[in-house]
Amino acid sequence: MNKVVECVPNFSEGKNKLIINQIYKSAKSVKSVKVFELEYNKDHNRMLFTIVGEPEAVLSSVFSAIKKATELIDMNKHLGEHPRIGATDVVPFVPVSGIIMEECVALSNKLAKKVAEELKIPVFMYEASAKRQDYRNLADIRVGQFEGFKEKLKTPDYGPNKIHPTAGAIVIGARKYLIAFNVNLDTKDINIAKEIAKKIREKDGGLKAVRALGFEVDGMAQISMNLVDFEKTNFDVAYNAVKMEAEKLGVKIKNSEIYGMIPLESLVQAIKTTFKADNFTEDQILEKKLYE
Repeated sequence: MNKVVECVPNFSEGKNKLIINQIYKSAKSVKSVKVFELEYNKDHNRMLFTIVGEPEAVLSSVFSAIKKATELIDMNKHLGEHPRIGATDVVPFVPVSGIIMEECVALSNKLAKKVAEELKIPVFMYEASAKRQDYRNLADIRVGQFEGFKEKLKTPDYGPNKIHPTAGAIVIGARKYLIAFNVNLDTKDINIAKEIAKKIREKDGGLKAVRALGFEVDGMAQISMNLVDFEKTNFDVAYNAVKMEAEKLGVKIKNSEIYGMIPLESLVQAIKTTFKADNFTEDQILEKKLYE
């Protein structure tokens, strides 16, 4: 069985389509990988896409994209809603098939060493790749953001003890599947989004494995969530929690959106939970049977 890994790099650019396309094209220059699901948002000023393939090819693809982002993005000019510390902000590796988490950890360290040595960018390791417990959570590393890192750089795991003058710093690691899930409210009041985010996120006593922030995006108040373990809290459960809190505040949900790819089992789990279809399995999905 071939080893297949997923990588979902996030970059601090969501406005300039020329830069967005050049970074995306750089990743696609490695022909043996699949690169898809390009997503970007001007308010967050952020982009991401998915790379899937064999480990070494994925590493080559994402390094090419990081190198291009380092050339094109100046963090001194960057403004956006989303927390960030670098031109390439975070690079996670996710085991898909034929590969275990420990191998993805090794792959993440190999990339980190290459980025530090060749691009002179300080690198912080997170999630399963974390070398220190206080760096395990991405949000804990990003405290202070790029501006704070310029003032006082935390001690990186790889690379120089000074921030890259334009590309900032980068977080690299290995983790389980993450679902990036946003819920947009039928209001512009960002304080309502922030209040709901605080109610539902794990660190403030809310749902397990949910990280959430409130933003204003496209003229709407948005609860932006990272569901870091869908087996603990899936997107349908998170949606219903937001809906319940919004109704308490007299606000309705306008729509929701999933960014990037999600595993099939997440959809199966949502069907089971929402429709009480306890006997439903992924083997009942026609397309899965067709392509087995």
